[in-house]
Amino acid sequence: MLKMTRVAIAAAIACALTAPAQAQMEIQWWHSMGGALGEWVNDLAADFNKKQTAYKVVPVFKGGYDVSMTAAIAAFRAGNAPHILQVFEVGTATMMASKGAIIPVAEVMKTAGVSFDPSAYVPAVAGYYTAPNGQMLSFPFNSSTPVLHYNKDAFKAAGLDPEAPPKTWPEVVLTAAKLKASGHECPFATSWVSWTQLESFSAWHNVEFATKGNGFGGLDSRLAFNSPLHVRHIENLANMSNQKLLVYKGRGNAADSTFVSGTCAMVTGSSAMRGNIVKNAKFAAGTSTLPYYPDVAGAPQNTVIGGASLWVMSGKKPEEYKGVAQFFAHLSTPQAAAESHKRTGYLPITKASFELTDKEGYYKANPGADVSVTQMIRKTTDKSRGIRLGNFVQIRTIVDEEIELIFGGKKSAKEGLDSAVKRGNELLQRFEQANKGSVMSGKK
Repeated sequence: MLKMTRVAIAAAIACALTAPAQAQMEIQWWHSMGGALGEWVNDLAADFNKKQTAYKVVPVFKGGYDVSMTAAIAAFRAGNAPHILQVFEVGTATMMASKGAIIPVAEVMKTAGVSFDPSAYVPAVAGYYTAPNGQMLSFPFNSSTPVLHYNKDAFKAAGLDPEAPPKTWPEVVLTAAKLKASGHECPFATSWVSWTQLESFSAWHNVEFATKGNGFGGLDSRLAFNSPLHVRHIENLANMSNQKLLVYKGRGNAADSTFVSGTCAMVTGSSAMRGNIVKNAKFAAGTSTLPYYPDVAGAPQNTVIGGASLWVMSGKKPEEYKGVAQFFAHLSTPQAAAESHKRTGYLPITKASFELTDKEGYYKANPGADVSVTQMIRKTTDKSRGIRLGNFVQIRTIVDEEIELIFGGKKSAKEGLDSAVKRGNELLQRFEQANKGSVMSGKK
Protein backbone atom coordinates (compact mmCIF):
# COMPACT_ATOMS: atom_id res chain seq x y z
CA MET A 1 0.00 0.00 0.00
CA LEU A 2 2.86 2.37 0.93
CA LYS A 3 4.60 1.57 -2.38
CA MET A 4 1.43 2.30 -4.29
CA THR A 5 1.00 5.57 -2.44
CA ARG A 6 4.52 6.66 -3.36
CA VAL A 7 3.86 5.78 -6.98
CA ALA A 8 0.60 7.71 -6.94
CA ILE A 9 2.28 10.71 -5.37
CA ALA A 10 5.11 10.60 -7.90
CA ALA A 11 2.60 10.39 -10.72
CA ALA A 12 0.65 13.32 -9.32
CA ILE A 13 3.80 15.40 -9.06
CA ALA A 14 4.81 14.50 -12.60
CA CYS A 15 1.34 15.41 -13.80
CA ALA A 16 1.46 18.72 -12.00
CA LEU A 17 4.85 19.54 -13.46
CA THR A 18 3.77 18.75 -17.01
CA ALA A 19 0.27 20.23 -16.82
CA PRO A 20 -0.07 23.61 -18.51
CA ALA A 21 -0.43 26.62 -16.24
CA GLN A 22 -3.83 28.23 -16.07
CA ALA A 23 -4.14 30.30 -19.22
CA GLN A 24 -4.49 34.03 -18.97
CA MET A 25 -7.73 35.46 -20.25
CA GLU A 26 -6.99 37.25 -23.52
CA ILE A 27 -8.36 40.70 -24.24
CA GLN A 28 -8.31 41.49 -27.95
CA TRP A 29 -7.52 45.13 -28.75
CA TRP A 30 -7.84 46.22 -32.36
CA HIS A 31 -6.03 49.44 -33.19
CA SER A 32 -4.75 51.58 -36.05
CA MET A 33 -1.37 52.70 -34.73
CA GLY A 34 1.57 52.09 -37.04
CA GLY A 35 5.28 52.88 -36.82
CA ALA A 36 6.47 54.58 -33.63
CA LEU A 37 2.89 54.78 -32.33
CA GLY A 38 2.44 51.07 -32.93
CA GLU A 39 5.48 50.42 -30.74
CA TRP A 40 3.89 52.60 -28.06
CA VAL A 41 0.64 50.60 -28.15
CA ASN A 42 2.56 47.32 -27.87
CA ASP A 43 4.51 48.66 -24.91
CA LEU A 44 1.31 49.77 -23.15
CA ALA A 45 -0.11 46.27 -23.41
CA ALA A 46 3.15 44.65 -22.36
CA ASP A 47 3.41 46.90 -19.31
CA PHE A 48 -0.12 45.99 -18.19
CA ASN A 49 0.51 42.29 -18.83
CA LYS A 50 3.60 42.36 -16.60
CA LYS A 51 1.75 43.96 -13.70
CA GLN A 52 -0.86 41.21 -13.29
CA THR A 53 -1.37 37.59 -14.25
CA ALA A 54 -5.11 37.21 -14.82
CA TYR A 55 -5.35 38.96 -18.18
CA LYS A 56 -3.33 39.37 -21.34
CA VAL A 57 -4.10 42.31 -23.58
CA VAL A 58 -3.31 41.43 -27.19
CA PRO A 59 -2.96 44.47 -29.46
CA VAL A 60 -3.71 43.79 -33.13
CA PHE A 61 -3.01 46.32 -35.87
CA LYS A 62 -5.99 46.33 -38.25
CA GLY A 63 -4.97 49.04 -40.70
CA GLY A 64 -6.18 52.64 -40.94
CA TYR A 65 -8.99 53.96 -38.77
CA ASP A 66 -11.64 53.59 -41.45
CA VAL A 67 -10.47 50.07 -42.31
CA SER A 68 -10.40 48.87 -38.70
CA MET A 69 -13.86 50.27 -37.97
CA THR A 70 -15.34 48.52 -40.98
CA ALA A 71 -13.59 45.28 -40.01
CA ALA A 72 -14.90 45.50 -36.44
CA ILE A 73 -18.48 46.01 -37.59
CA ALA A 74 -18.19 42.96 -39.84
CA ALA A 75 -16.62 40.97 -36.98
CA PHE A 76 -19.43 41.98 -34.62
CA ARG A 77 -22.05 40.73 -37.06
CA ALA A 78 -20.12 37.48 -37.34
CA GLY A 79 -19.94 37.11 -33.56
CA ASN A 80 -16.17 37.50 -33.19
CA ALA A 81 -15.59 41.20 -32.51
CA PRO A 82 -12.63 42.32 -30.40
CA HIS A 83 -13.11 43.39 -26.79
CA ILE A 84 -11.67 46.84 -27.46
CA LEU A 85 -11.79 48.85 -30.67
CA GLN A 86 -9.90 52.06 -31.33
CA VAL A 87 -12.13 54.46 -33.29
CA PHE A 88 -11.11 57.87 -34.60
CA GLU A 89 -13.10 60.89 -33.50
CA VAL A 90 -15.07 61.22 -36.74
CA GLY A 91 -16.48 57.75 -36.14
CA THR A 92 -17.92 58.75 -32.76
CA ALA A 93 -21.43 59.53 -33.98
CA THR A 94 -21.58 56.26 -35.91
CA MET A 95 -20.50 54.28 -32.84
CA MET A 96 -23.02 56.13 -30.67
CA ALA A 97 -25.75 55.10 -33.08
CA SER A 98 -24.59 51.46 -33.23
CA LYS A 99 -27.39 49.97 -31.15
CA GLY A 100 -26.35 46.83 -29.34
CA ALA A 101 -22.80 46.82 -30.67
CA ILE A 102 -21.11 48.70 -27.84
CA ILE A 103 -21.25 48.95 -24.06
CA PRO A 104 -20.66 52.43 -22.57
CA VAL A 105 -17.30 52.58 -20.80
CA ALA A 106 -18.94 54.06 -17.71
CA GLU A 107 -21.14 50.97 -17.50
CA VAL A 108 -18.20 48.61 -18.02
CA MET A 109 -16.23 50.22 -15.19
CA LYS A 110 -19.20 50.29 -12.80
CA THR A 111 -20.16 46.67 -13.43
CA ALA A 112 -16.55 45.57 -12.95
CA GLY A 113 -16.34 47.46 -9.66
CA VAL A 114 -13.40 49.54 -10.86
CA SER A 115 -13.20 53.17 -9.71
CA PHE A 116 -14.02 55.57 -12.54
CA ASP A 117 -14.48 59.32 -12.26
CA PRO A 118 -15.25 61.08 -15.58
CA SER A 119 -14.33 64.45 -14.00
CA ALA A 120 -10.71 63.24 -13.68
CA TYR A 121 -10.28 63.43 -17.46
CA VAL A 122 -9.47 66.59 -19.40
CA PRO A 123 -12.92 68.21 -19.97
CA ALA A 124 -12.41 68.98 -23.66
CA VAL A 125 -11.55 65.32 -24.22
CA ALA A 126 -14.09 63.63 -21.94
CA GLY A 127 -16.94 65.87 -23.11
CA TYR A 128 -16.52 64.82 -26.70
CA TYR A 129 -17.09 61.16 -25.86
CA THR A 130 -20.04 61.76 -23.54
CA ALA A 131 -23.68 61.20 -24.52
CA PRO A 132 -26.36 63.89 -24.09
CA ASN A 133 -27.51 62.07 -20.93
CA GLY A 134 -24.08 62.60 -19.34
CA GLN A 135 -22.82 59.02 -19.64
CA MET A 136 -19.26 58.59 -20.95
CA LEU A 137 -19.47 56.18 -23.88
CA SER A 138 -15.85 55.50 -24.80
CA PHE A 139 -12.48 55.69 -23.09
CA PRO A 140 -10.32 58.74 -23.98
CA PHE A 141 -7.09 57.33 -25.34
CA ASN A 142 -5.08 59.11 -28.00
CA SER A 143 -6.44 62.63 -28.29
CA SER A 144 -4.65 65.16 -30.46
CA THR A 145 -5.21 68.58 -31.96
CA PRO A 146 -3.76 70.35 -35.03
CA VAL A 147 -0.60 72.40 -34.60
CA LEU A 148 2.08 73.90 -36.82
CA HIS A 149 5.35 71.94 -37.01
CA TYR A 150 8.32 73.73 -38.55
CA ASN A 151 11.93 73.01 -39.49
CA LYS A 152 14.23 75.32 -37.53
CA ASP A 153 17.23 74.45 -39.71
CA ALA A 154 15.29 75.41 -42.84
CA PHE A 155 14.29 78.67 -41.16
CA LYS A 156 17.94 79.49 -40.44
CA ALA A 157 18.94 78.72 -44.03
CA ALA A 158 16.24 81.13 -45.26
CA GLY A 159 17.35 83.89 -42.90
CA LEU A 160 14.31 83.44 -40.66
CA ASP A 161 14.32 83.44 -36.87
CA PRO A 162 14.02 79.76 -35.84
CA GLU A 163 12.42 80.81 -32.57
CA ALA A 164 9.75 82.98 -34.21
CA PRO A 165 7.38 80.75 -36.22
CA PRO A 166 4.46 82.37 -38.05
CA LYS A 167 1.38 82.84 -35.85
CA THR A 168 -1.07 84.18 -38.45
CA TRP A 169 -1.98 83.14 -41.99
CA PRO A 170 -0.52 86.32 -43.54
CA GLU A 171 2.73 85.48 -41.73
CA VAL A 172 2.60 81.91 -43.07
CA VAL A 173 2.46 83.27 -46.63
CA LEU A 174 5.44 85.58 -46.07
CA THR A 175 7.44 82.84 -44.35
CA ALA A 176 6.67 80.35 -47.13
CA ALA A 177 7.80 82.89 -49.73
CA LYS A 178 11.16 83.32 -47.98
CA LEU A 179 11.61 79.57 -47.71
CA LYS A 180 10.88 79.19 -51.42
CA ALA A 181 13.31 81.97 -52.27
CA SER A 182 16.01 80.14 -50.31
CA GLY A 183 15.53 77.11 -52.55
CA HIS A 184 13.06 75.05 -50.53
CA GLU A 185 10.81 73.12 -52.94
CA CYS A 186 8.06 72.55 -50.35
CA PRO A 187 7.71 75.53 -48.03
CA PHE A 188 4.38 74.46 -46.54
CA ALA A 189 2.12 71.40 -46.57
CA THR A 190 -0.91 70.25 -44.63
CA SER A 191 -2.19 66.92 -43.39
CA TRP A 192 -5.85 66.05 -42.83
CA VAL A 193 -7.18 68.97 -44.89
CA SER A 194 -10.72 68.90 -43.53
CA TRP A 195 -9.60 68.55 -39.91
CA THR A 196 -6.91 71.24 -40.00
CA GLN A 197 -8.22 73.72 -42.58
CA LEU A 198 -11.98 73.57 -42.03
CA GLU A 199 -12.92 71.83 -38.77
CA SER A 200 -10.25 73.23 -36.44
CA PHE A 201 -10.07 76.39 -38.51
CA SER A 202 -13.74 76.99 -37.68
CA ALA A 203 -13.35 76.39 -33.94
CA TRP A 204 -10.12 78.42 -33.84
CA HIS A 205 -12.03 81.37 -35.33
CA ASN A 206 -15.19 80.68 -33.31
CA VAL A 207 -17.41 80.14 -36.35
CA GLU A 208 -19.68 77.21 -37.13
CA PHE A 209 -18.53 74.24 -39.14
CA ALA A 210 -22.08 72.91 -38.86
CA THR A 211 -25.30 74.11 -37.28
CA LYS A 212 -26.81 72.85 -34.01
CA GLY A 213 -23.55 73.37 -32.14
CA ASN A 214 -21.60 71.41 -34.76
CA GLY A 215 -23.90 68.43 -34.32
CA PHE A 216 -23.94 68.27 -30.53
CA GLY A 217 -27.42 69.80 -30.50
CA GLY A 218 -29.21 67.25 -32.62
CA LEU A 219 -29.29 65.00 -35.65
CA ASP A 220 -30.75 67.78 -37.79
CA SER A 221 -27.41 69.58 -37.91
CA ARG A 222 -26.31 70.83 -41.34
CA LEU A 223 -22.91 71.86 -42.71
CA ALA A 224 -22.02 75.56 -42.74
CA PHE A 225 -18.36 75.73 -43.84
CA ASN A 226 -19.10 77.70 -47.02
CA SER A 227 -19.29 81.05 -45.21
CA PRO A 228 -17.35 84.08 -46.56
CA LEU A 229 -14.55 83.41 -44.03
CA HIS A 230 -14.18 79.78 -45.07
CA VAL A 231 -14.22 80.72 -48.75
CA ARG A 232 -11.59 83.39 -48.13
CA HIS A 233 -9.31 80.92 -46.36
CA ILE A 234 -9.54 78.12 -48.92
CA GLU A 235 -9.07 80.69 -51.69
CA ASN A 236 -5.89 81.88 -49.97
CA LEU A 237 -4.62 78.30 -49.72
CA ALA A 238 -5.42 77.75 -53.40
CA ASN A 239 -3.40 80.87 -54.28
CA MET A 240 -0.50 79.54 -52.18
CA SER A 241 -0.76 76.26 -54.06
CA ASN A 242 -0.64 78.07 -57.42
CA GLN A 243 2.50 79.89 -56.31
CA LYS A 244 4.10 76.67 -55.02
CA LEU A 245 4.17 78.05 -51.50
CA LEU A 246 1.85 75.24 -50.46
CA VAL A 247 2.47 71.80 -51.92
CA TYR A 248 -0.46 69.41 -51.63
CA LYS A 249 0.85 65.98 -50.64
CA GLY A 250 -2.36 64.00 -50.58
CA ARG A 251 -5.13 62.93 -48.25
CA GLY A 252 -5.03 61.88 -44.63
CA ASN A 253 -1.62 62.23 -43.02
CA ALA A 254 0.37 61.86 -46.25
CA ALA A 255 2.15 65.17 -45.60
CA ASP A 256 3.51 64.00 -42.23
CA SER A 257 6.35 61.94 -43.70
CA THR A 258 7.38 64.78 -46.00
CA PHE A 259 7.98 66.99 -42.98
CA VAL A 260 9.84 64.35 -40.98
CA SER A 261 12.09 63.64 -43.99
CA GLY A 262 12.88 67.35 -44.34
CA THR A 263 11.15 67.67 -47.73
CA CYS A 264 8.60 70.20 -46.46
CA ALA A 265 9.66 72.99 -44.10
CA MET A 266 6.28 73.60 -42.40
CA VAL A 267 3.20 71.45 -41.94
CA THR A 268 -0.11 71.80 -40.17
CA GLY A 269 -0.87 68.41 -38.75
CA SER A 270 -1.48 66.41 -35.61
CA SER A 271 0.28 67.19 -32.36
CA ALA A 272 0.89 63.43 -32.23
CA MET A 273 3.54 63.80 -34.94
CA ARG A 274 5.88 64.84 -32.14
CA GLY A 275 6.93 61.28 -31.29
CA ASN A 276 7.83 60.52 -34.91
CA ILE A 277 9.66 63.85 -35.29
CA VAL A 278 11.73 63.36 -32.13
CA LYS A 279 12.65 59.82 -33.13
CA ASN A 280 13.29 60.20 -36.86
CA ALA A 281 13.84 63.83 -37.95
CA LYS A 282 17.47 64.74 -38.71
CA PHE A 283 16.92 68.43 -38.02
CA ALA A 284 15.86 70.71 -35.19
CA ALA A 285 12.08 71.05 -35.17
CA GLY A 286 9.69 73.41 -33.47
CA THR A 287 6.00 73.39 -32.66
CA SER A 288 3.66 76.37 -32.74
CA THR A 289 -0.04 77.10 -32.61
CA LEU A 290 -2.37 76.71 -35.56
CA PRO A 291 -2.29 79.98 -37.60
CA TYR A 292 -5.27 82.35 -37.53
CA TYR A 293 -6.53 85.53 -39.20
CA PRO A 294 -5.88 88.46 -36.83
CA ASP A 295 -8.78 90.52 -38.22
CA VAL A 296 -11.41 87.93 -37.19
CA ALA A 297 -13.09 88.88 -33.92
CA GLY A 298 -12.74 86.22 -31.24
CA ALA A 299 -9.79 84.46 -32.84
CA PRO A 300 -7.99 82.47 -31.69
CA GLN A 301 -10.49 80.48 -29.62
CA ASN A 302 -9.57 76.80 -29.26
CA THR A 303 -8.90 73.93 -31.63
CA VAL A 304 -10.90 70.71 -31.72
CA ILE A 305 -10.12 67.20 -30.68
CA GLY A 306 -8.63 64.63 -32.99
CA GLY A 307 -7.17 61.19 -32.50
CA ALA A 308 -9.30 58.37 -31.18
CA SER A 309 -10.94 56.69 -28.22
CA LEU A 310 -11.39 53.08 -27.13
CA TRP A 311 -14.84 51.51 -27.46
CA VAL A 312 -15.91 48.35 -25.68
CA MET A 313 -17.72 45.89 -27.93
CA SER A 314 -20.67 43.90 -26.62
CA GLY A 315 -21.16 40.14 -26.49
CA LYS A 316 -18.33 39.19 -24.12
CA LYS A 317 -18.31 37.47 -20.72
CA PRO A 318 -18.49 39.53 -17.47
CA GLU A 319 -15.04 38.30 -16.43
CA GLU A 320 -13.56 39.56 -19.69
CA TYR A 321 -15.03 43.00 -19.10
CA LYS A 322 -13.31 43.05 -15.71
CA GLY A 323 -10.03 42.72 -17.58
CA VAL A 324 -10.98 45.58 -19.91
CA ALA A 325 -11.86 47.75 -16.91
CA GLN A 326 -8.56 47.01 -15.19
CA PHE A 327 -6.65 47.83 -18.36
CA PHE A 328 -8.43 51.17 -18.69
CA ALA A 329 -7.71 51.93 -15.03
CA HIS A 330 -4.03 51.18 -15.69
CA LEU A 331 -3.94 53.56 -18.68
CA SER A 332 -5.52 56.26 -16.50
CA THR A 333 -2.89 56.28 -13.76
CA PRO A 334 -1.06 59.64 -13.66
CA GLN A 335 2.33 58.07 -14.40
CA ALA A 336 1.16 55.91 -17.32
CA ALA A 337 -0.87 58.73 -18.89
CA ALA A 338 1.97 61.25 -18.43
CA GLU A 339 4.50 58.92 -20.04
CA SER A 340 2.18 58.36 -23.01
CA HIS A 341 1.74 62.12 -23.42
CA LYS A 342 5.49 62.76 -23.37
CA ARG A 343 6.30 59.88 -25.69
CA THR A 344 3.70 60.57 -28.38
CA GLY A 345 2.59 64.20 -28.34
CA TYR A 346 -1.00 63.16 -27.73
CA LEU A 347 -2.81 65.16 -25.07
CA PRO A 348 -2.61 64.00 -21.45
CA ILE A 349 -5.95 62.28 -20.90
CA THR A 350 -6.31 63.22 -17.22
CA LYS A 351 -5.80 66.43 -15.28
CA ALA A 352 -3.46 64.59 -12.90
CA SER A 353 -1.20 63.44 -15.74
CA PHE A 354 -0.95 67.01 -17.07
CA GLU A 355 -0.10 68.33 -13.62
CA LEU A 356 2.50 65.60 -13.12
CA THR A 357 4.13 66.35 -16.49
CA ASP A 358 4.27 70.06 -15.66
CA LYS A 359 5.60 69.40 -12.14
CA GLU A 360 8.40 67.25 -13.53
CA GLY A 361 9.55 70.21 -15.64
CA TYR A 362 8.93 68.51 -18.96
CA TYR A 363 7.38 71.54 -20.65
CA LYS A 364 10.24 73.81 -19.63
CA ALA A 365 12.77 71.32 -20.95
CA ASN A 366 10.79 70.73 -24.16
CA PRO A 367 9.44 74.04 -25.49
CA GLY A 368 6.40 73.56 -27.69
CA ALA A 369 5.33 70.28 -26.08
CA ASP A 370 2.53 72.09 -24.27
CA VAL A 371 1.10 73.82 -27.37
CA SER A 372 -1.52 71.13 -27.93
CA VAL A 373 -2.60 71.31 -24.30
CA THR A 374 -2.90 75.09 -24.14
CA GLN A 375 -4.89 75.13 -27.39
CA MET A 376 -7.41 72.68 -25.97
CA ILE A 377 -7.88 73.91 -22.39
CA ARG A 378 -9.19 77.33 -23.32
CA LYS A 379 -12.83 77.99 -22.49
CA THR A 380 -14.93 76.55 -25.30
CA THR A 381 -18.08 77.93 -26.91
CA ASP A 382 -20.98 76.18 -28.64
CA LYS A 383 -19.09 76.76 -31.88
CA SER A 384 -15.73 75.45 -30.69
CA ARG A 385 -16.19 72.49 -28.34
CA GLY A 386 -15.95 69.93 -31.12
CA ILE A 387 -17.73 68.45 -34.13
CA ARG A 388 -19.89 65.35 -33.89
CA LEU A 389 -21.69 64.42 -37.09
CA GLY A 390 -23.11 61.28 -38.62
CA ASN A 391 -21.45 59.89 -41.76
CA PHE A 392 -18.48 62.09 -40.90
CA VAL A 393 -15.96 59.76 -42.53
CA GLN A 394 -17.76 60.08 -45.85
CA ILE A 395 -18.11 63.85 -45.41
CA ARG A 396 -14.36 64.16 -45.02
CA THR A 397 -13.89 62.22 -48.24
CA ILE A 398 -16.19 64.69 -50.01
CA VAL A 399 -14.14 67.58 -48.62
CA ASP A 400 -10.94 65.95 -49.89
CA GLU A 401 -12.44 65.57 -53.35
CA GLU A 402 -13.62 69.16 -53.55
CA ILE A 403 -10.39 70.62 -52.12
CA GLU A 404 -8.38 68.72 -54.72
CA LEU A 405 -10.56 70.23 -57.46
CA ILE A 406 -10.01 73.69 -55.96
CA PHE A 407 -6.23 73.29 -55.62
CA GLY A 408 -6.16 71.86 -59.14
CA GLY A 409 -7.82 74.98 -60.52
CA LYS A 410 -10.94 73.13 -61.69
CA LYS A 411 -13.28 74.90 -59.25
CA SER A 412 -13.26 78.18 -57.39
CA ALA A 413 -13.14 78.05 -53.59
CA LYS A 414 -16.81 79.05 -53.39
CA GLU A 415 -17.91 76.49 -55.96
CA GLY A 416 -15.98 73.72 -54.23
CA LEU A 417 -17.16 74.51 -50.72
CA ASP A 418 -20.77 74.99 -51.84
CA SER A 419 -20.63 71.58 -53.49
CA ALA A 420 -19.04 69.95 -50.42
CA VAL A 421 -21.75 71.41 -48.17
CA LYS A 422 -24.56 70.30 -50.50
CA ARG A 423 -23.20 66.77 -50.88
CA GLY A 424 -22.41 66.48 -47.18
CA ASN A 425 -25.84 67.65 -46.12
CA GLU A 426 -27.41 64.89 -48.17
CA LEU A 427 -25.44 62.39 -46.07
CA LEU A 428 -26.50 64.11 -42.85
CA GLN A 429 -30.14 63.89 -43.87
CA ARG A 430 -29.81 60.16 -44.49
CA PHE A 431 -28.12 59.67 -41.13
CA GLU A 432 -30.85 61.66 -39.38
CA GLN A 433 -33.60 59.57 -40.93
CA ALA A 434 -31.86 56.31 -40.04
CA ASN A 435 -31.08 57.16 -36.41
CA LYS A 436 -34.01 59.08 -34.95
CA GLY A 437 -34.47 58.16 -31.31
CA SER A 438 -30.86 56.99 -30.89
CA VAL A 439 -28.58 58.01 -28.01
CA MET A 440 -27.30 60.86 -30.16
CA SER A 441 -30.63 62.62 -30.00
CA GLY A 442 -30.67 62.48 -26.23
CA LYS A 443 -33.86 60.39 -26.31
CA LYS A 444 -34.18 56.91 -24.84
